[in-house]
Amino acid sequence: MPPTLFLTVGLPGTGKTTAARRIEAEHGALRLTKDEWMKALYGSENPEQASDVIEGRLVGIALRALELGTSVVLDFGLWGKDERSSLRRAAADRGAEVVMLFCDVDPAEQRRRLGRRLAEEPHTTWPISEAELASWADIFQRPSEEEVDGSEPIPAPPTGFADWGAWRADRWPPAIR
Repeated sequence: MPPTLFLTVGLPGTGKTTAARRIEAEHGALRLTKDEWMKALYGSENPEQASDVIEGRLVGIALRALELGTSVVLDFGLWGKDERSSLRRAAADRGAEVVMLFCDVDPAEQRRRLGRRLAEEPHTTWPISEAELASWADIFQRPSEEEVDGSEPIPAPPTGFADWGAWRADRWPPAIR
């Protein structure tokens, strides 16, 4: 059976990490959770430029693990369709399957979960304001049912990129610029 790349998609507080932990246990998948790396490296800081680099490093680890036959769950939201498309293409190029999990809850439940997590496990998260949640919801590109179930063809990369690999290299830089 080929390895599987599990993609958790959703905004903060929607259940991505809970799902990723379940997948890790049920499928023996390597779980790569960005927030754990950010907290370990930056503590109470959450620098955006470092976030992109860490995501890129986790993507690189994930793709190498797939090449070695290990299933992987990427746990960091994947808010943009281009991000998800590039990872679907990369997995397919490595002979891996892709399973996308779209985690979605109503805003009141999201806020409740975030508040509980901050109160009970402050070492795993950062405070998130209402303004941040609203701005992130505005830029989040919800996946279609066809994208989630894998029936939607992977689109061509955006204009200006020869392939999805070039797009990934631009999106996820190898170092802080």
